[in-house]
Amino acid sequence: MGGVAVVAATVAVSAVALTGCGSRTVAAKGDTKKDTKAAATYDSLEELPEKLGNDGTTIVVGDQSAPVVVHLYEDPRCPVCEQFESTGGGLSVQGTMMQGQTRTEYTFASFLDDRLGGSGSKKAVNALRAALDAGKFAEYHHVLYANQPEESVDGFTTARLLELAREVDGLRSPAFDSAVRTMKYRDFVSASEDAYERAEVPGTPTAEINGVQLGYRMQAALFDPEMFRLLVGEIAADPERWQKQPF
Repeated sequence: MGGVAVVAATVAVSAVALTGCGSRTVAAKGDTKKDTKAAATYDSLEELPEKLGNDGTTIVVGDQSAPVVVHLYEDPRCPVCEQFESTGGGLSVQGTMMQGQTRTEYTFASFLDDRLGGSGSKKAVNALRAALDAGKFAEYHHVLYANQPEESVDGFTTARLLELAREVDGLRSPAFDSAVRTMKYRDFVSASEDAYERAEVPGTPTAEINGVQLGYRMQAALFDPEMFRLLVGEIAADPERWQKQPF
């Protein structure tokens, strides 16, 4: 059995019970960190290059010459995104980024605020954008998901976001604090939600690997670090073949 069939069959066994947040039926700025292309590996999230993409809504993390691009769609209040980031495929994403094998593109949604009430998603996306300006996005992103409040609780308040920022060395500053308190990047938050909606992905989290979207049949891979790592390798090796798979 070929690699595609083996991985797809393995994933499909576990996919039935898994759903994401907001599931639905689908009808530039320069680097804020020094680029270290001479050494394609990184020892920590702090060292990863990160920048705002040319479209003004995508946050790009990792070596720009990496052969594999993982595009993630997330909402900060989504508990399934937290599962992905803390115990699932997100662990593989971090590892392969630090090995220089992948770079990650993030598009942030904030639809859960409208669905559940409150403003925690919007405030968190704004704070993440402020962290990017400080060159601390990857670290702060990790901290927010590690400390995600219950989905039904609008827990990402201004005070809580500033408190969590203390867990990232060097992030708190007058500029960052002001950006969080005043929602400096509210236009970015709105534009990011618009980009998420235009993408017409099934919900959050959704992952695309070199343009190949992991559909319903492959959802289990999002929550298994080793399975996700295998998928990254398989798709990177033959993306055209994977594009033809009925995910």
